[in-house]
Amino acid sequence: MEEQEIDLMKIFKRIWAQRKFILKVCGISLLIGIVIAFGIPKEYTTTTILAPESGGGGGGGGMGALAAMAGINLSSGGEKQEISPALYPDIARSTPFLAGLLNVPVVDARQKINTTLYNYLKEEQKSPWWSAILGLPGKVIGLFSSGEAASVSQEANFLARPIKLSGKDAGILSNLSRRIGVVVDKKTGVITLSSTMQSPEISAMIADTVVSYMQAYIISYRTQKARQDLAYMQMLHDEAQEQYYQAQKNYAGYQDGNLGVVSARYGMARERLQNEMNLAYSVYNQMAQQLQMAKVKVQNNTPVYTVIQPPIVPLRAASPRKSMILIGFLFLAFIGACGWILGKDYLMKQK
Repeated sequence: MEEQEIDLMKIFKRIWAQRKFILKVCGISLLIGIVIAFGIPKEYTTTTILAPESGGGGGGGGMGALAAMAGINLSSGGEKQEISPALYPDIARSTPFLAGLLNVPVVDARQKINTTLYNYLKEEQKSPWWSAILGLPGKVIGLFSSGEAASVSQEANFLARPIKLSGKDAGILSNLSRRIGVVVDKKTGVITLSSTMQSPEISAMIADTVVSYMQAYIISYRTQKARQDLAYMQMLHDEAQEQYYQAQKNYAGYQDGNLGVVSARYGMARERLQNEMNLAYSVYNQMAQQLQMAKVKVQNNTPVYTVIQPPIVPLRAASPRKSMILIGFLFLAFIGACGWILGKDYLMKQK
């Protein structure tokens, strides 16, 4: 079987001979690219960078020194609850995290927007003109669908039972999930959070909210056990304090009611009440130390994050990149036109 040689000069001459056709195809493609590029709404992206938490988890070394001066040993407690930074992107995409952002107020004075994030994503989002045509079948189907589930924007306790979302609310959460990004550098541990919205002001506001919400979420997880221990120790402390005050009152009342009495029975009763008071004081003093230790542990387990790059209102739109869209349409049109010409010639030869 003989190998066929490709004559590049012949191909170039054939393409040059059809240059008017190629220019016409590229011109039409350019017009289509312009319509598409200017039909896509602008999107603005705000990026925030957080430094990894300190190894001491919120200044544990200083707290440990202060606790040691007070006679409290922090090393005897359980280990801190850890959450891997690799899970941060999954946390940001989780339904509870996203639903917690829907009631955040957003304001854009230039576009006259003052509402919640839920209403902003539901009513204030601009779409390409062709999305109305493509979404027409879904609207027709929606006319015949059954009643919708409860709205997540008005469900204050939706986490207390299985979550049931309507199709519209599920779409809003999916849209919000695509607009929020969390990337963790595995080497340095630096956390990069981004927010993409059609308003530059709202993009910066949501980025700042995501940072605060992510910090609160992680702090709540890391200190959950310590806060439970603190609440329990506070209860024990209050009970010990009440018992000590009652023992003091009983001892003082017995002393005042038996002034000048000299008897062995009185001495035994007084000694018993005094011992009860001393024991109650010992328990109360121990509970007070344990309570302080529990407070220190809560602070010790609280992670601290340093904001390297704070949210800044973007000045330029991140998308669409009109020049790249036009270049792409021109390139595809040129390749398609050349392929059409050469393919037609090949089929003619085969016939």
